[in-house]
Amino acid sequence: MTASTTSSEPVTGLILSGGGARAAYQVGVLAAVADLLPDAAENPFPVIVGTSAGAINAVSLACGALHFGEAVRRLTAVWQGFRTHQVYRSDWRGVFHQAGRFIGHSLLGLGRQLPVALLDSRPLAELLQRELDFSGISAAVRQRRLRAVAVTAFGYESAQAVTFYQGRATIDPWFRHRRVGVPTRLSLQHLLASASIPLMFPPVKINREYFGDGAMRQSAPISPALHLGATRVLVIGVSDNPQGEPVNNAFGHPPAVLPPSLAQIGGHLLNSAFIDSLESDIELLERLNLMSRLIPEERQSRGLGVKPVEVLVISPSQPLDEIAARHRRELPAVLRLFLRGPGATQASGAGVLSYLLFEQGYCNELVELGYQDAMAKKEALSDFLCLARPSLAQASVAPA
Repeated sequence: MTASTTSSEPVTGLILSGGGARAAYQVGVLAAVADLLPDAAENPFPVIVGTSAGAINAVSLACGALHFGEAVRRLTAVWQGFRTHQVYRSDWRGVFHQAGRFIGHSLLGLGRQLPVALLDSRPLAELLQRELDFSGISAAVRQRRLRAVAVTAFGYESAQAVTFYQGRATIDPWFRHRRVGVPTRLSLQHLLASASIPLMFPPVKINREYFGDGAMRQSAPISPALHLGATRVLVIGVSDNPQGEPVNNAFGHPPAVLPPSLAQIGGHLLNSAFIDSLESDIELLERLNLMSRLIPEERQSRGLGVKPVEVLVISPSQPLDEIAARHRRELPAVLRLFLRGPGATQASGAGVLSYLLFEQGYCNELVELGYQDAMAKKEALSDFLCLARPSLAQASVAPA
């Protein structure tokens, strides 16, 4: 896991992980970065990599890379105004129709030639079609404000994590075990594929293969940024493990009275897909950095060592499932009905809810949390981005 550039100038990469509605947290962190930058500053992230909902945020930034501050403001406005019906159908007719199709497809084998899922995500496609101008990526690359942007999706036939990237022609594709990098012109289909959570959203066909959420079997989430030339990375996570601290709840709690609900099990499955691989990759990167510092300098200069990659991680300081539980009544009535049986409206099953709750109250609280967490690390952020240290009075208020 080494950077592919030999330039002495550091190349900063931005890693935006997946997580459904949890990705609102990333927007708050980005708003803080925009506030820390000087007025009219250029895009501070030449390499931008995203997965699932993080892919949507990543491409939004890349489309507006010529005007970074404005791109962040537009992205923030979208997330702060989110309603569930803008992402998937949440009306009674739409939900029952989709449920009927899913049962007919899954149990009776009807209409198997069409992809199907529990939720109808066509509203998300319409929203992205309105909000994104993909021509901005090419313009940013031409003017050297962007080196590359990439999104990762999972191929159901090949069983590979495929990173589709658009950037400078000097970037070579890569081939590793079950993960490849493919140069392409990014489109709406790539975003929908990367954000297609299995079973919840339908798979998306790109060329001759159906793709789903890129977090599935993505063993090295940071690696694409390094292949694209990043020599240091800012990782914005959405982990329920506050600030990456070790958690051990096996002792000190009363034994469970009831077995885990379907929602509780589903929440752990989603966490394992969206969070565990990223946290493991960060640990691996830190170990490699430690090893590189133990190698004598003369061996490093002869290319016999591993070049260290500076990494800064910003992750939630509060458990996101607890925040989701506080806002569960914002979910449309028909979805509360469907999720009540599996236990997603209970505190123990709020993990699933934290991925699906695209409502203003929840998203706004995550945006504010991301902003405050980033500002709590403003000195580290300023040093990482090579900015002048902010004053104590600077950027003390979260985005409106």
